[in-house]
Amino acid sequence: MKPKFLTTILICLVAKGLLAQQKDLVNYVNTLQGTNSKHELTRGNTYPTTALPFGMHTWTPQTGKNGDGWKYQYFKDKIRGFQQAHQCSSWSRDYAVFSLMPMVDQLVVDENKRETKFSHANEIAKPNYYKVKLDNEITTEISPSERGAHLRFSYPKCKKSFLVLDGYTRLSGVQIYPKENKITGYVNNGEGFKKGWKSYFVLKFDQPIKAYGT
Repeated sequence: MKPKFLTTILICLVAKGLLAQQKDLVNYVNTLQGTNSKHELTRGNTYPTTALPFGMHTWTPQTGKNGDGWKYQYFKDKIRGFQQAHQCSSWSRDYAVFSLMPMVDQLVVDENKRETKFSHANEIAKPNYYKVKLDNEITTEISPSERGAHLRFSYPKCKKSFLVLDGYTRLSGVQIYPKENKITGYVNNGEGFKKGWKSYFVLKFDQPIKAYGT
């Protein structure tokens, strides 16, 4: 029995050593690759999606206007929202989407006017984690879950802070529960769908909702 016992121990030690050497493969992935697409030449037609494998939807920073095929183009230097998305191709466009955009000092709802400058030097883009610090000192972090995501918005101190929820069309609706720090609602949008395409959501906050409007 002794030789067998020693062999078992050696096999366990070798297996444990191999597991310790395995690396987290997501560390090798940069989801900004393939995002520098232009009309002159499409260099990948991708966007920096943050999602679990086979998740219900994805999340992405948004540099392009909603409805544009390219949600994110690397050469652009402004972000207008952080979008829940389903898009599989720049040619198929997207459906049932909404975005969140943090703001300071002044509330601006129009997606064409709320754009905020950023630098890729202050951006991390991986399948399991996205982070960017905007030029206005707001930091956004996104971590995906199977049917949603965890988002953290860190605002600079001593400034008025806002969060814009954009459903893009008048076919969307929200219900706000300030005592529960919760928003529920739906969006109904999608190019090529006459009646839109509904997506229901629940947003839960760890900070009190002090004021709100629609």
